[in-house]
Parts: sequence; C-alpha cells; structure tokens
Amino acid sequence: MKPELIDVQSLPPEEKIDIDKVGIKGFKHPVTVLDREKGLQHTVAELNLYVDLPSKFKGTHMSRFIEVINEFKGEIHVKNVIKLLKKLAQRLSAKSAHLEMFFPYFLQKKAPVTQISSLMEYQGILLASYSEGKKDLVIGAKVPVMTLCPCSKSISQFSAHNQRSLITVKVRFKEFIWLEELIEIAEASASSPVYSLLKRPDEKFVTEFAYENPRFVEDVVRGVAKRLWEHPEVKWFFVEVENFESIHAHNAYACIERTKRGS
Repeated sequence: MKPELIDVQSLPPEEKIDIDKVGIKGFKHPVTVLDREKGLQHTVAELNLYVDLPSKFKGTHMSRFIEVINEFKGEIHVKNVIKLLKKLAQRLSAKSAHLEMFFPYFLQKKAPVTQISSLMEYQGILLASYSEGKKDLVIGAKVPVMTLCPCSKSISQFSAHNQRSLITVKVRFKEFIWLEELIEIAEASASSPVYSLLKRPDEKFVTEFAYENPRFVEDVVRGVAKRLWEHPEVKWFFVEVENFESIHAHNAYACIERTKRGS
C-alpha cells in the first residue's frame, strides 16, 4: 500500500502572516468574450488569478486555479466572471478572489475612403474581484491612435510632427457597456484613428484629417475624459495617453481618473 501524500500547502508556515493575493500569473488560455456585432469572439487571453491566504496555511493550491478555469470551458466575460470568482474562492476556502485578463480583440474596420474592410487589433482588459459578497468589475481597452502636434503645426510652414499614440481606458459601469464603445470614444478623441489597411486615397485622407485635428496629449486625455463623464453607464473611469514622440527621444504622457458623484 502506497503511503499517503502529504499536503504540504495545508501545513502551518514559519511566518504566520496573512497574504493579500497569491495565485497564478501569465497563464495563457483560449477564451470566448462578448462581441457587439457577432455576439461572441474567440481569442487567447493572458490570465492572472489570485486569492487571499490566511496566516495558518503555508501555501495555496495552484492546480485548483486551472481546474476552475477549465470548468468554464474558456467562456470568461463580464456576465459570468463573478460566478467564476465565487467558485474559485469556494474551492480554495478563501475570502476573496481576483482576476486580471488581457486579450487581443479584433474588429472589422473600413478604410475611410475606399471602404476596404480589414481586421484591426485592440487589447481588451477585464479586471474583477469578489470578496465576501462584494464585487468589483472593470473593463477596458488599449487603443492605438494618431496624434499631430498643435505647436508644431502653428510654427511650421509646411508640415507638423505626428506620431502613433496609445490610449488606455478603464471603466466601472452601472449595467453594461460594450468594449466597442470605449474604442470609439478613444478614437474620436485623437487626431485620427489608425488602420491596418490603407490605399493611397485613404492615406491622403488620414494625413489631411490628422493635420486638421491637431491634439496635444493633454487634449486627447481630456477629450476621452469628457466623453466618459457624459456616458450614462460609466460610474468611474481611468484614462491614460502616451504619445510615442517622433522628434524626441522620450514620450509624452497624461492621465485622468474620476469617480462620478453618487456612484
């Protein structure tokens, strides 16, 4: 008869200190997320999952994190993530459970003049926590855009320096908000959206459109913040913008975080 395997994780630790978060980080897994146009979209996410650990236990049971993910068969989105965290907390006898999910999210996007459609990649963000009946849910997106410098335009006779920029938007919401809405808000606040496919007429349009809509990094972050503040579903938001400066050896950066009164 084989000897019983010792459950080392359940033994008392040398230092009896509560741990706020312990778990797995950087776990890649196929997932199904909500898509406004198609209903669902299949992608591959990077998942971070954590629970709290009382001071009486030496370690958590890492394999159980994967077991819970497997039970959901890759369908992880805003409508079921709290259910997943409740199950995770229950399985690990924890008071709290947390998930961070980052995933490529693709949308069909038409070129502005030729209307040729091609896939455009964004990064989706889902952050969720569950603790003794309390839940917290944040969705977000990283959106590449184009910015053109107002100062450069005003002092230059022929052109102005422009660059690709990255807008990161995160929101807490009342009922529901689509990822596509956050992407649209971000793109509308920049000098121009960017596209994966442009023919010459499209390239001319984008170049001239950006020239007619110059934006500092400050203008972009304020534009996104204004639109999020006016959105009826948004309770809290965080927005940051980074310009990958084309004529400097450094980047430009701005961020705004706000909570609406009564939220």
